[in-house]
Formats: sequence, structure tokens, C-alpha cells
Amino acid sequence: MGTDKIFIAIAGNIGTGKTTLTNMLSERFGWEAHFEAVADNPYLADFYSDMSRWAFPLQVFFLNNRFRAHQKITQGFNSAIQDRSIYEDANIFARNLYEQGQMEKRDYHNYLELYEAMAGFINPPDLMIYLKKSLPLLKTRIAMRGRDYEKNIPDEYLSNLNRYYNDWMASYDLGNKLIIESDHLDFKNNPAHFEEIAQGILSALDQKDLFLASSTPKVSISPQLRF
Repeated sequence: MGTDKIFIAIAGNIGTGKTTLTNMLSERFGWEAHFEAVADNPYLADFYSDMSRWAFPLQVFFLNNRFRAHQKITQGFNSAIQDRSIYEDANIFARNLYEQGQMEKRDYHNYLELYEAMAGFINPPDLMIYLKKSLPLLKTRIAMRGRDYEKNIPDEYLSNLNRYYNDWMASYDLGNKLIIESDHLDFKNNPAHFEEIAQGILSALDQKDLFLASSTPKVSISPQLRF
């Protein structure tokens, strides 16, 4: 990787383990960690109880926070890793809310215009990591972390997000991408699993076509590491 600054973003559905992996990779490589606003989000709890009412202000809140975080990373001098990217806001969450009838057409178009204006002022990450997980395991992880406002997230909502993530990653062309199938990975408690991911990331960053979207390396997990 040389001495160049690296910017990595971790994308993924609710409950995939993005925050945990961001923390672990930050400690492993000395990258600055940037997280999405959850505890201080004034809309999140209300959103899960009434999505139609709070969809637009919630998405604007996330968009604003991730835009500022993205700018801070790209304008800084240190390598950084970000838990969820600004691109997911528009391509996954806002799209899902609109197509499921939870966001009005005028609000959605207003949101997209704001997103596109912001996107014109930022540079994409050097590497986009997609942490992929199936619905049953998403539900298990969400239940384990015990956030009251997440207890009643509909299965359909999570399934739709997975589908939109797959669509987005299939056409992602802003830079290199790494897809991690994480159903059989316990990178938090199994050092071998975490090291496999870390080496997969280093391999992606070392490739000559680092900035070419045509290359989509996948972490290969040996059979003996599955559980």
C-alpha cells in the first residue's frame, strides 16, 4: 500500500456486523474509524414506529452526517475506514422507502436531488467492502444487540434491503469492491476468520487494478474454517 492514504468503506444491511468489523480493522491497521450516527440520532426510534412519517427527515439526517464524515476523511491526512457510506443512503435506504410506499414521490425526488448535488463534491473510497448476510442471521444479530426500536423491524424490510444491496453492488463502478459472504464467519470471536478477511482486504488493495470496478475479489474461506 506504500505511504498513500487509504479510504475504505464497509457497506451492509442492518445487523451484518459492520461496526464490529470497522473497529477491528481500525485496530488491526491503525486506520481512523468513522461510524454512522445511531445513539445521537433524533429520528431513528420514531422512524421504526412510524416509517412513513419519519422516512424523509431520517434520510436527510443520515445524508448530512455521512456527507460531513466523508469530507472529513477525504480532506484528512490519515487512512480511514467508514461504517456505511453515503452511497447506501440513496441506492439502498431511500430507494427502499420510496418503492415500498413509505416516502412520498416529491420527498424522494427532493432527496435524490440533494444527494446528487452532494455526491458531486466527494471522491469515492479506494475500496468498498460489502459485508453480506442472509435474513435469518440478520434477525439473530439484531435480536442479540437488544435495541428496543429494532425489535419490530419487518422481515420484508430487511429482505428488500438485501435485494437492493445486491443490485447496487452488481452495478457499483466507482472503484474497487470486495464482497464478503459472512454467514459462516465469526470474525469477532474467531481470530482465523478475522485474519482471513484482513488478508483479503490487503490483497484487494495491492492489486494493480485497484481503481477498476471490473475486478471484484471475494474472500475465499477454507472448508476447515466454516462452522
